[in-house]
Amino acid sequence: MIVRTWRAHAASSNSLAYVAHFRRDVVPTLRRVTGFLGATLLTADHGDVVEFLVLTRWTSIEAIRGFAGDDVERAVVDPDAVAALVSFDRTVHHYEVLEEVIDTAST
Repeated sequence: MIVRTWRAHAASSNSLAYVAHFRRDVVPTLRRVTGFLGATLLTADHGDVVEFLVLTRWTSIEAIRGFAGDDVERAVVDPDAVAALVSFDRTVHHYEVLEEVIDTAST
């Protein structure tokens, strides 16, 4: 499994606009891509700015190519996201998952 990471920042007064975009546009788009396994949207409040960290999980780099195109290191950021953000990474990072532990006993 490959995890693709991307960071962005929004003004705290407008941070919900990105969350709405993620739920309304990003998730449905990702679900249509073969090899997409899941996504996590993380947030950290830094006062005037809210940081977002998006983690998407994929079966392979080839699956990511189906979403991102040939340049898999390029961030895919549509205009609605840009409008909600004050800054964002233009590139992404990919990590191969070596081990993942989920505690099913606590759920």
